[in-house]
Amino acid sequence: MQRKTTWVSVSAWLFAAGLASPIWSQAAPFPTAHPARPGSINYVEGEAFIDTIPVTASAVGTLELQRDQSIATHAGKIEILLTPGIFLRLADNSSLKMISPDLANTEVQLDQGRALVEVIDIHPGNDVRIDQNGAKIRLLKKGLYDFDATRCEVRVFKGSAQVTADDRKLTLNGGQRTALDTGGLKALRLEPRSYQDEFYRWSGLRSGYLSEASVDAARLYVGPGPSWYGPGWIGLGWYWSPWFGVYTFLPAEGVFAGPFGWGFYSPIAVYWSPYLYYGPYAHRFEDFHYPYGHGFAPPGAHPGRMGR
Repeated sequence: MQRKTTWVSVSAWLFAAGLASPIWSQAAPFPTAHPARPGSINYVEGEAFIDTIPVTASAVGTLELQRDQSIATHAGKIEILLTPGIFLRLADNSSLKMISPDLANTEVQLDQGRALVEVIDIHPGNDVRIDQNGAKIRLLKKGLYDFDATRCEVRVFKGSAQVTADDRKLTLNGGQRTALDTGGLKALRLEPRSYQDEFYRWSGLRSGYLSEASVDAARLYVGPGPSWYGPGWIGLGWYWSPWFGVYTFLPAEGVFAGPFGWGFYSPIAVYWSPYLYYGPYAHRFEDFHYPYGHGFAPPGAHPGRMGR
């Protein structure tokens, strides 16, 4: 009974403190990375350049695109943070310009090649836009969005986006695409398998790694890592995972399933994870067994069926 009472009081304290704290700029209490902001470099593979300066793996956690700066890939790919819960991935032989890195007004311009944007979480106060081939595309919902400047197409695998070109507007929903070079906006049927190429699969793999990093980061707050009372836990959103060497996303509570099907876990979800039976013993994260405890609920799982 004492444990339950303590947990309720701690939850109430954290909720009140969270309302008064930034929800996006905390990088967790690890000095190896600056606070995450729109434009932060999160992964580099192969050749990439900001203007003419090479971008290497050492840029992860320390470098971000500034207003009016451009980043380009040759034989390489790169992952960039937008607002908390939104990852932009740039394909080989592509280039992107940062128009506005502001949290409430985040805008980039795809000048060449292709980009995939994975939206795990988006808030009404976020105005996230991708400019391409003279059009502006605003992301409206959680989902997966494909931008192709070479083919002058925008594709929505999942989610919803508003496309504005000159004085014309079109809302694209999941399973739809539109061409930007026809003189008129029209929603066309999207055949997903036609575009699930190597870059698409690479993006799905990156999402899986970030899901693992999410669990890893969440565990730090329920095991022998930083205290839940620290400022890192209060600032929900982007978190630095020291073991994976990337920023990942921790939702305020529960489990958020990304468009690729991978889960992103809050510390509360990990804390209240179901039992995992191993031999004669049953453990959960709140038991604080070294190093962290055992088990977490996958998206959509019914905890009662897992011995909670």
